[in-house]
Amino acid sequence: MKLSISLRRRKKPRFAVLNITGVIQEDNEELSPRRIAEALEELQERPPQAVILRLNTPGGTVGASQEIYESIVRFREETKVPVVASMGDVTASGGVYVAMAADKVVANAGTVTGSIGVIIQSRNLSRLLDKLGVSAEVVKSGRYKDTLSMYRGLTKSERALLQGVIDDSHEQFVEVVARGRKLTAKAVREFADGRVMTGRQAKNFGLVDELGGFDVAVNTAKSLANITEKPQFIEMAKPKKKWWE
Repeated sequence: MKLSISLRRRKKPRFAVLNITGVIQEDNEELSPRRIAEALEELQERPPQAVILRLNTPGGTVGASQEIYESIVRFREETKVPVVASMGDVTASGGVYVAMAADKVVANAGTVTGSIGVIIQSRNLSRLLDKLGVSAEVVKSGRYKDTLSMYRGLTKSERALLQGVIDDSHEQFVEVVARGRKLTAKAVREFADGRVMTGRQAKNFGLVDELGGFDVAVNTAKSLANITEKPQFIEMAKPKKKWWE
Protein backbone atom coordinates (compact mmCIF):
# COMPACT_ATOMS: atom_id res chain seq x y z
CA MET A 1 0.00 0.00 0.00
CA LYS A 2 1.37 3.40 -1.01
CA LEU A 3 0.80 6.62 0.84
CA SER A 4 0.61 9.71 -1.30
CA ILE A 5 1.27 12.96 0.49
CA SER A 6 0.63 16.25 -1.26
CA LEU A 7 2.23 19.31 0.16
CA ARG A 8 0.58 22.59 -0.67
CA ARG A 9 2.18 25.88 0.00
CA ARG A 10 -0.07 28.02 2.12
CA LYS A 11 -0.88 31.30 0.46
CA LYS A 12 0.04 34.45 2.30
CA PRO A 13 -2.77 36.86 3.17
CA ARG A 14 -3.00 39.76 0.73
CA PHE A 15 -3.15 43.37 1.87
CA ALA A 16 -3.81 46.04 -0.73
CA VAL A 17 -2.07 49.41 -0.25
CA LEU A 18 -4.08 52.15 -1.95
CA ASN A 19 -1.87 55.21 -2.39
CA ILE A 20 -3.63 58.57 -2.17
CA THR A 21 -0.83 61.05 -2.78
CA GLY A 22 -1.00 64.61 -4.06
CA VAL A 23 -3.81 67.09 -4.63
CA ILE A 24 -7.26 65.48 -4.85
CA GLN A 25 -8.95 66.76 -7.98
CA GLU A 26 -10.53 65.48 -11.16
CA ASP A 27 -7.75 66.59 -13.50
CA ASN A 28 -4.97 65.07 -11.40
CA GLU A 29 -3.88 62.09 -13.48
CA GLU A 30 -2.21 60.50 -10.45
CA LEU A 31 -5.14 60.97 -8.08
CA SER A 32 -8.50 61.30 -9.78
CA PRO A 33 -11.73 59.77 -8.42
CA ARG A 34 -11.93 57.61 -11.55
CA ARG A 35 -8.45 56.14 -11.00
CA ILE A 36 -9.25 55.27 -7.37
CA ALA A 37 -12.61 53.78 -8.38
CA GLU A 38 -10.91 51.62 -11.02
CA ALA A 39 -8.36 50.38 -8.45
CA LEU A 40 -11.16 49.42 -6.05
CA GLU A 41 -13.10 47.67 -8.83
CA GLU A 42 -9.99 45.65 -9.58
CA LEU A 43 -9.74 44.66 -5.92
CA GLN A 44 -13.39 43.62 -5.86
CA GLU A 45 -12.70 40.92 -8.44
CA ARG A 46 -10.33 39.25 -5.97
CA PRO A 47 -10.79 40.92 -2.57
CA PRO A 48 -7.72 41.12 -0.30
CA GLN A 49 -7.87 40.44 3.42
CA ALA A 50 -7.52 44.16 4.15
CA VAL A 51 -6.93 47.54 2.48
CA ILE A 52 -4.59 50.23 3.78
CA LEU A 53 -5.16 53.77 2.54
CA ARG A 54 -1.73 55.39 2.51
CA LEU A 55 -2.53 59.11 2.60
CA ASN A 56 -0.16 61.96 1.91
CA THR A 57 -2.26 64.83 0.60
CA PRO A 58 -3.02 68.46 1.45
CA GLY A 59 -6.59 67.92 0.26
CA GLY A 60 -8.34 69.11 -2.86
CA THR A 61 -11.74 69.87 -4.29
CA VAL A 62 -14.95 68.99 -2.46
CA GLY A 63 -16.50 66.96 -5.27
CA ALA A 64 -13.41 64.82 -5.96
CA SER A 65 -12.90 64.10 -2.24
CA GLN A 66 -16.54 63.07 -1.91
CA GLU A 67 -16.31 60.74 -4.91
CA ILE A 68 -13.26 58.94 -3.53
CA TYR A 69 -14.88 58.71 -0.10
CA GLU A 70 -18.05 57.19 -1.56
CA SER A 71 -16.05 54.67 -3.63
CA ILE A 72 -14.24 53.43 -0.52
CA VAL A 73 -17.43 53.24 1.55
CA ARG A 74 -19.14 51.29 -1.24
CA PHE A 75 -16.17 48.90 -1.45
CA ARG A 76 -16.30 48.27 2.29
CA GLU A 77 -20.04 47.62 2.26
CA GLU A 78 -19.93 45.25 -0.71
CA THR A 79 -16.82 43.25 0.23
CA LYS A 80 -16.80 43.49 4.05
CA VAL A 81 -13.02 43.97 3.77
CA PRO A 82 -11.55 46.06 6.62
CA VAL A 83 -9.99 49.37 5.61
CA VAL A 84 -7.35 51.25 7.63
CA ALA A 85 -6.25 54.82 6.87
CA SER A 86 -2.53 55.52 7.39
CA MET A 87 -1.67 59.23 7.43
CA GLY A 88 1.82 60.17 6.27
CA ASP A 89 3.49 63.59 6.36
CA VAL A 90 0.32 65.54 5.60
CA THR A 91 -3.32 64.48 5.49
CA ALA A 92 -5.45 67.58 5.60
CA SER A 93 -8.83 68.86 4.44
CA GLY A 94 -10.03 66.57 1.63
CA GLY A 95 -7.51 63.96 2.77
CA VAL A 96 -9.29 63.83 6.14
CA TYR A 97 -12.60 63.52 4.28
CA VAL A 98 -11.29 60.44 2.44
CA ALA A 99 -9.83 58.93 5.63
CA MET A 100 -13.28 58.98 7.22
CA ALA A 101 -14.26 56.08 4.93
CA ALA A 102 -11.90 53.76 6.86
CA ASP A 103 -12.68 51.50 9.81
CA LYS A 104 -9.65 52.78 11.70
CA VAL A 105 -7.37 55.80 11.32
CA VAL A 106 -3.65 55.80 12.16
CA ALA A 107 -1.37 58.86 12.08
CA ASN A 108 2.15 59.72 13.13
CA ALA A 109 2.38 61.95 16.18
CA GLY A 110 3.78 64.70 13.95
CA THR A 111 1.48 64.23 10.97
CA VAL A 112 -0.04 67.54 9.87
CA THR A 113 -3.76 66.96 9.67
CA GLY A 114 -7.08 68.69 10.28
CA SER A 115 -7.91 71.77 8.19
CA ILE A 116 -11.53 70.66 8.20
CA GLY A 117 -13.28 73.43 6.35
CA VAL A 118 -14.23 74.90 2.99
CA ILE A 119 -13.05 78.10 1.34
CA ILE A 120 -13.85 80.25 -1.69
CA GLN A 121 -11.37 82.93 -2.75
CA SER A 122 -11.31 85.59 -5.42
CA ARG A 123 -9.16 88.60 -6.33
CA ASN A 124 -10.65 92.07 -6.33
CA LEU A 125 -8.44 94.08 -8.69
CA SER A 126 -10.90 96.93 -9.17
CA ARG A 127 -8.70 99.67 -7.64
CA LEU A 128 -5.70 98.65 -9.72
CA LEU A 129 -7.76 98.37 -12.88
CA ASP A 130 -9.28 101.81 -12.26
CA LYS A 131 -5.79 103.31 -12.20
CA LEU A 132 -5.01 101.56 -15.46
CA GLY A 133 -8.24 102.73 -17.03
CA VAL A 134 -9.55 99.19 -17.43
CA SER A 135 -13.22 98.41 -16.87
CA ALA A 136 -15.58 95.55 -17.67
CA GLU A 137 -18.82 95.61 -19.62
CA VAL A 138 -21.03 92.78 -18.39
CA VAL A 139 -24.20 91.33 -19.88
CA LYS A 140 -25.63 88.56 -17.69
CA SER A 141 -28.70 86.37 -17.34
CA GLY A 142 -29.02 86.79 -13.57
CA ARG A 143 -27.71 89.10 -10.88
CA TYR A 144 -25.35 86.48 -9.46
CA LYS A 145 -23.80 85.31 -12.73
CA ASP A 146 -20.63 87.42 -12.42
CA THR A 147 -20.11 86.85 -8.70
CA LEU A 148 -16.39 86.74 -7.84
CA SER A 149 -15.49 88.91 -10.80
CA MET A 150 -12.06 90.45 -10.38
CA TYR A 151 -13.43 93.77 -11.67
CA ARG A 152 -15.39 94.54 -8.49
CA GLY A 153 -15.98 93.55 -4.90
CA LEU A 154 -18.81 91.40 -3.59
CA THR A 155 -22.23 92.84 -2.92
CA LYS A 156 -23.95 92.11 0.39
CA SER A 157 -26.34 89.62 -1.22
CA GLU A 158 -23.51 87.87 -3.09
CA ARG A 159 -21.53 87.47 0.11
CA ALA A 160 -24.59 86.00 1.85
CA LEU A 161 -25.15 83.61 -1.06
CA LEU A 162 -21.56 82.35 -1.03
CA GLN A 163 -21.59 82.01 2.74
CA GLY A 164 -24.62 79.76 2.39
CA VAL A 165 -22.73 77.56 -0.08
CA ILE A 166 -19.71 77.40 2.24
CA ASP A 167 -21.85 76.63 5.29
CA ASP A 168 -23.67 73.78 3.54
CA SER A 169 -20.44 72.24 2.24
CA HIS A 170 -18.88 72.54 5.69
CA GLU A 171 -21.89 70.89 7.30
CA GLN A 172 -21.54 67.95 4.90
CA PHE A 173 -17.89 67.65 6.00
CA VAL A 174 -18.88 67.73 9.68
CA GLU A 175 -21.51 65.03 9.10
CA VAL A 176 -18.97 62.75 7.40
CA VAL A 177 -16.43 63.15 10.21
CA ALA A 178 -19.09 62.60 12.87
CA ARG A 179 -20.33 59.45 11.12
CA GLY A 180 -16.86 58.07 10.42
CA ARG A 181 -15.46 58.75 13.89
CA LYS A 182 -18.69 58.01 15.78
CA LEU A 183 -18.72 61.49 17.31
CA THR A 184 -21.50 63.99 17.75
CA ALA A 185 -21.68 66.88 15.28
CA LYS A 186 -21.21 69.22 18.25
CA ALA A 187 -17.96 67.50 19.21
CA VAL A 188 -16.66 67.70 15.63
CA ARG A 189 -17.46 71.41 15.33
CA GLU A 190 -15.09 72.08 18.25
CA PHE A 191 -12.11 71.34 15.99
CA ALA A 192 -13.66 71.65 12.51
CA ASP A 193 -12.87 75.35 12.23
CA GLY A 194 -10.15 75.12 9.61
CA ARG A 195 -7.30 74.65 12.10
CA VAL A 196 -4.40 72.34 11.36
CA MET A 197 -3.18 70.01 14.09
CA THR A 198 -0.65 67.29 14.77
CA GLY A 199 -1.53 63.62 14.76
CA ARG A 200 -1.27 63.59 18.55
CA GLN A 201 -3.71 66.48 18.86
CA ALA A 202 -6.02 64.76 16.38
CA LYS A 203 -6.02 61.63 18.56
CA ASN A 204 -7.09 63.72 21.56
CA PHE A 205 -10.04 65.01 19.53
CA GLY A 206 -11.01 61.49 18.41
CA LEU A 207 -10.12 62.11 14.77
CA VAL A 208 -7.38 59.44 14.95
CA ASP A 209 -7.49 56.01 16.63
CA GLU A 210 -3.81 55.18 17.01
CA LEU A 211 -0.44 56.90 16.68
CA GLY A 212 2.24 55.33 14.53
CA GLY A 213 3.47 54.77 11.02
CA PHE A 214 2.71 52.29 8.29
CA ASP A 215 3.71 49.31 10.46
CA VAL A 216 1.11 50.25 13.09
CA ALA A 217 -1.50 50.55 10.33
CA VAL A 218 -0.55 47.06 9.12
CA ASN A 219 -0.89 45.60 12.63
CA THR A 220 -4.25 47.33 13.01
CA ALA A 221 -5.41 45.84 9.71
CA LYS A 222 -4.17 42.39 10.77
CA SER A 223 -6.18 42.66 13.97
CA LEU A 224 -9.34 43.66 12.09
CA ALA A 225 -8.86 40.82 9.59
CA ASN A 226 -8.01 38.28 12.32
CA ILE A 227 -4.61 37.57 10.77
CA THR A 228 -1.38 36.88 12.64
CA GLU A 229 1.10 36.13 9.85
CA LYS A 230 2.96 38.65 7.72
CA PRO A 231 0.87 39.69 4.71
CA GLN A 232 1.84 40.12 1.08
CA PHE A 233 1.39 43.73 -0.05
CA ILE A 234 -0.20 44.76 -3.34
CA GLU A 235 0.42 48.36 -4.38
CA MET A 236 -2.59 50.06 -5.96
CA ALA A 237 -2.69 53.48 -7.67
CA LYS A 238 1.03 53.90 -7.01
CA PRO A 239 2.27 57.33 -8.17
CA LYS A 240 4.28 57.14 -11.38
CA LYS A 241 7.85 58.35 -11.21
CA LYS A 242 8.91 61.21 -13.43
CA TRP A 243 11.33 60.38 -16.23
CA TRP A 244 14.24 62.00 -14.36
CA GLU A 245 13.60 59.84 -11.30
